[in-house]
Amino acid sequence: MSANKIMKASLRAVVALLAIGLTAACSTTRRIPDDELLYNGLKGVEIAEDSVGLPAAIESSIKSAVDVPPNNYWKLLRWHYPFPLGLWVYNNWSNPKSGLKHWLYEKLVAEPVLVSDVRPEVRMKMIDEILDNNGYFRGTAGYELVKGRNPRKAKIRYTVTPGPAYPMEVVSLLPDTTALNRMIDSLALRDPYLTSRTRYSTDSLNIARTRITNSLRNRGYYFFRPDYIEYLADSIADPGRILLKIMLDSNAPKMALQRYRTGKVVVVANRHAGGGVADTIATPRATLIQMKPSKFRSKLIPENVTFRPGRVFSVRDMNRTQSNLSRLGIFNSINIAAVPDTTNTRERLLNVFVDCTFDAPWEAAFEVNGSSKSNSYIGPGLSFKVTNNNIFGGGEQLTVGLTGTYEWQTGHGRQLIFNSYEIGLNASLAMPRLIAPKFVPRSRFQLSWTRFQLGADLLNRPHYFKMAQFNASVNYDWRLSRHVSNTFTPIKLTYTNLMHTTAVFDSIMNANPAVAQSFQSQYIPQMIYSYVYDRSFGRDNQLNWQFTVQEAGNVFWAIYRACGKKGEKELFGTPFSQFVKGATQLVYGRRVGGGDSWLVSRVAVGAAHAYGNSTQVPYAEQFYCGGANSVRAFTVRSIGPGSYHDPATEDTYFDQTGTFKFEANVEYRFPIVGPLHGALFLDAGNVWLLKDDPQRPGGQLKASTFLNDIALGTGAGLRFDIGMLVVRGDLGIGIHAPYDTDRSGYYNMKSFGKSLAFHLAIGYPF
Repeated sequence: MSANKIMKASLRAVVALLAIGLTAACSTTRRIPDDELLYNGLKGVEIAEDSVGLPAAIESSIKSAVDVPPNNYWKLLRWHYPFPLGLWVYNNWSNPKSGLKHWLYEKLVAEPVLVSDVRPEVRMKMIDEILDNNGYFRGTAGYELVKGRNPRKAKIRYTVTPGPAYPMEVVSLLPDTTALNRMIDSLALRDPYLTSRTRYSTDSLNIARTRITNSLRNRGYYFFRPDYIEYLADSIADPGRILLKIMLDSNAPKMALQRYRTGKVVVVANRHAGGGVADTIATPRATLIQMKPSKFRSKLIPENVTFRPGRVFSVRDMNRTQSNLSRLGIFNSINIAAVPDTTNTRERLLNVFVDCTFDAPWEAAFEVNGSSKSNSYIGPGLSFKVTNNNIFGGGEQLTVGLTGTYEWQTGHGRQLIFNSYEIGLNASLAMPRLIAPKFVPRSRFQLSWTRFQLGADLLNRPHYFKMAQFNASVNYDWRLSRHVSNTFTPIKLTYTNLMHTTAVFDSIMNANPAVAQSFQSQYIPQMIYSYVYDRSFGRDNQLNWQFTVQEAGNVFWAIYRACGKKGEKELFGTPFSQFVKGATQLVYGRRVGGGDSWLVSRVAVGAAHAYGNSTQVPYAEQFYCGGANSVRAFTVRSIGPGSYHDPATEDTYFDQTGTFKFEANVEYRFPIVGPLHGALFLDAGNVWLLKDDPQRPGGQLKASTFLNDIALGTGAGLRFDIGMLVVRGDLGIGIHAPYDTDRSGYYNMKSFGKSLAFHLAIGYPF
């Protein structure tokens, strides 16, 4: 049974016991007039058997129109509970004037819902209207009262006979007398509904009218509205069909029928503190009025304002300009207005006024968190970040952040007591434009970013090692369309330095040279490209595909080879890594049941291969499995590679990585109460080695053992979703471990208790 059903059943039982305990025998119809009936709920909506089935959306609309809740109905759980407490109070309590009883009476009382209040005759007319609006002009509706053991109570059953659906055909367009008429006719002839000759539907006609209006407003008819397009439907000329004539509202204002071009474009940049001295600057696309002193590069106008004086006015330019200026992150308010130019009598122009107010230039964020990990590490963490959103006056964002975590692990068995910490200092400069050659593809309608990043981290594991890492990178972020985003990193240079090791760590590395090679001090010069396709198909389908490919060391290796250098190649006296790596992930979500429930599936595959100047992929670039966003029945780095598992080192995770990864997840997400949501999931996956490692038997990827090497787990979770923040807790239950657990059969977990893993995380797993 699902968590949702269990919760509902429990609440029902509690309410039922309370109801019985109060007064199971008291009457709830004592004060109802003799000529009235207490409404006891909807018995159902029956569609005539000899009719063609109604579309689900129409049937749902009919049920919504007639589904009036009775007194004993809990809307939150969609449940008729056994006893209507509020109605009992109404029938059996007198209304005291004051005191606690008066307060209770006001809180509990509910007047009876009568059949006359429901007005089933009116509901029948509503059904007829729904049928007519959807092309079922011969449809009829009826109802009957269904009484039970108590003759003073009745439910209502509605019957619907839809009749045949009327198809529709556009037979008459606007006369070819004006440019506006010709444009409307052209758009109507290309509209997917008006040209489909399918069932008549007023909703679909309204949507088509809105589509035509939006196109007109992007073609200069800024003041045109959907109501100015009228339809004349004829069901008599051709019985069984609807012949449609498109007309213009004779009362449409003159300005709505006129086409406008863009006139003057004026941008006013107001100071955050208000006031200032106005400075007017002319640019190719607009006149900038800047209130000084303030930082604002005049080049931001041609880069982000998409209007062109003299060009046909388009609402799309208003939206793009609003979006571009908002993405800069330097304004707290942006208002755009289009006003007819009354001074120009030769042509119709709309002057555009963009009014912006700067946001506070500095932002600071401080976070404190605590963590408790499955490997017994516990401890606090902090993050402090300072951002200047407009450091050079062009929307450039300078961010400096300091992060730190401190953890300790209490000894158990042979494990020693030690403390661990990690400190990181990172800085980034993001510019809202591509600082790249002109041939790099970019969109004129989407904001692009260039990011420069520097970072340093120090990781101290006193029982094992101390490692420092430095990195620098340049990134380009741009969008080719609303659904496609790209990130290209032409250079990312990472330097890892294993500063100190302990005897325990050295013994682990000596036992496994391949793992030791991945930990060596080295440079990692990389080039990375990422592609993301994110799109919703209607309101019921969502698709997200991500693909990343990266290489390391190839450019440097080619330069050395061109210079005649052979053997191991070094950068600043330290070997550099050489490998290729690719990863892809596909996530598909589909709405289930028409509500807010979703079935979301994910498949992820990745591979990495070291060659040339390296024998192993660096440890930080290898794949791992398990954890809050992976196979949730297992902790991070607790499975793999393949069927390898060494109980003697299960408290460490150095050898639990691989160069090939496969994961698959299915999750059913459903609402419970308000922002509280639930989830049921099934996870599978593992990592493998593309090269055989004798020290990790069973770790190599092989077709013959692939299926048995996949770890499988299920579980349930709760999510607190308030839109901008999602906090979730997932309880994973192991079903199959890929390694030997001394248990036979596919379900080979040692015990149910030891197969559980709980994860607390921010955001959805995928």
